[in-house]
Parts: sequence; C-alpha cells; structure tokens
Amino acid sequence: MSIELATMLKEGTKKSHTMAENVGFVKCFLKGVVEKNSYRNLVANLYFVYSAMEEEMAKHTEDPIVSKIYFPELNRKESLEEDLEYYFGKNWRETVAPSAAGEAYINRIREVSAEFPELLVAHSYTRYLGDLSGGQILKGIAQRAMNLEEGEGTSFYEFDQISDEKAFKDKYRAALNSLPIDQTTADRIVDEANDAFGLNMKLFKELEGNLIKGIGTMLFNSLTRRNRSRKNKNKNEEFATAESTN
Repeated sequence: MSIELATMLKEGTKKSHTMAENVGFVKCFLKGVVEKNSYRNLVANLYFVYSAMEEEMAKHTEDPIVSKIYFPELNRKESLEEDLEYYFGKNWRETVAPSAAGEAYINRIREVSAEFPELLVAHSYTRYLGDLSGGQILKGIAQRAMNLEEGEGTSFYEFDQISDEKAFKDKYRAALNSLPIDQTTADRIVDEANDAFGLNMKLFKELEGNLIKGIGTMLFNSLTRRNRSRKNKNKNEEFATAESTN
C-alpha cells in the first residue's frame, strides 16, 4: 500500500503551521506592518538557509528518496542574492552573516544531510511549498508596506522557471506520494517537518526586537494581541487558505 506522504505532511504540521503564523513578526507582516531592517535581516538568514539546503540536496541527486523531490527550478539562492544586493548594496557578501537562529537552522540541515538524507524531504516541503502557496500574497504585502517598485527586493517570491504554480504543486505532491519509504520513515519525515517549522519560528522571533524598536512597543502589542478586527482576521484567513494547499 502506498503512503500518502503529502497528506500526512499537510495534516501532521497543521498545529505547527498555525503556531508559526501567530509569531509576532508574522502577525505584523500579515497586517501590513513590515519594518525594513527586520525584513532585510530575514532575507539574509533565508539566503544562508536556502544555500545550505540546496547545496545538501544537490549532494543526493542519486539518492532513491531525495532525488524524487529534487527540483532545481525551486532553488532560491540566486533570487535571494538579488534581494540582498538591493537591501545591502553590492558588497553585501562582506556585510551579512547568519544569526544564532539561522546558524541552528543551517546546522540541522547539514546534520540530516550527513546522517539521514531522507529527512531533507521535510525541509524541502516546509520551505518550498510554503513559498509557492503564499508567496504572491506576501510579495504584495512587502511591496505595499515598504513602498517597493515591481522587481525591487522581492525576487525571492518569483519562480521564473515555473509557469503554472498550481500544476507544479500537484507534481510535487505526487512526487512525495511516490517516495519509496515505509511508515516509520514517513513518520520521521513529518516529525522533522514540525521541527523545521520550529526553526523557522525561532528566526521570526529573533527579529521581533528590531521590529519593536522600529514600530514601538505599543503598536506591536496592539497588532499582536489575540483580539483581531474582522478586516485583519479576513486577511490572515486569506493567507491561511493559500497556505493550506501545502
């Protein structure tokens, strides 16, 4: 009997997904409040995370499991380099470095690649399916909040080699379901995906200090309190609907 890993991942990470959306930095972002310094630091961390993930996945193109979900057209390293040049200037390589949370995330990716490469499936799923599902919504929010022109600082959200994102996500899910794995391995992949959400949450939480400095404690508390207006609730539900296709 085949294992429906795509469904297992979707259902098995719902709680983690919701928790990630409720981190203060993300809640502010979804409400259209984006502090530029915090955002560019997030882009810097994502650059190092994706660079590590894409480098490690490329090492396992002959692996019977990893090879089936290795799609170079998903790679984000080059697009993040374009964004880093926009936010930090041409000498960005001399300026940016991963934060403590970024280092922890990178180290985990390197660790699973060396010891349990099949768990790279979890990291690929957590990042790329989220990028494809909610990317255009997040791009629009970032553009409006930071007054960005089209093509400025949002290359991360553009998948130039994928013409039909919905069709590609269906292809990716089919690849997940075709993996030659047993139930124990599938369960371990879901567990790793939840851990990956946790690593992402730490990245977001790390940025809250700069965000609070940028917008003020009172505004931050107002934006992140539990009671939300109907308008903001609808905005978050729109994003959640896009993400629910993971």
